[in-house]
Amino acid sequence: MPQRRKIDETAKLVGEWPLTPTATLGSSVRARGIFLEVRSRLPMAARKLLNIESRVLTLRVPEGVEADVSDACAIISNAMKDIEELPVIPREAEDILTIKAGERHRWLKDGRLESAGTRTVKLRGRTRRITFHVFDPRHIEDVLDRDLVSLWREQDIATAAENRRRAAGQAAMKRALKRARRSDHSDGSRDKERGSDLRDWDEFDIAGLLR
Repeated sequence: MPQRRKIDETAKLVGEWPLTPTATLGSSVRARGIFLEVRSRLPMAARKLLNIESRVLTLRVPEGVEADVSDACAIISNAMKDIEELPVIPREAEDILTIKAGERHRWLKDGRLESAGTRTVKLRGRTRRITFHVFDPRHIEDVLDRDLVSLWREQDIATAAENRRRAAGQAAMKRALKRARRSDHSDGSRDKERGSDLRDWDEFDIAGLLR
């Protein structure tokens, strides 16, 4: 994780934009994600002026620096209008719901976690791009409020137990079939030997040796 820039509290505060609980969903990871999203919309020169302090976006101008930040303030204010609808990215969903990456992948695959589409980003300092699913914040909020994570975990435990029982039954059936095939082969060999003995006796009888 990149090191966070130290905030210059002596810098002139020119704007504040609080992040509501509806926007952050109680997650510091989500709050940081919103900050990074808003900062990415600013011109390069203004990005270093934006900070996040106790879940409040702040725009500060260092002493002795003359900067017209009116455009930056307008961009931030406009972004904040629909910030509560900003899609939730994977690491935010995991923090909000207190789940592991494996659970997120499993529940996304079987449809319990509903995808709101995909997002492709370029990794910093690399040419490779990655694509991942994002989630509707209201869906994540609904999962959280209804405590569906606890229900899904119980379902997973029951499913795993059923899968183990089924696998054990299939293994037992295979062993039984294998024993049956061995038994049939053994019985067939004995019958073949008895048949050979009888044919020998028939030859003796035809030759008149048994009279």
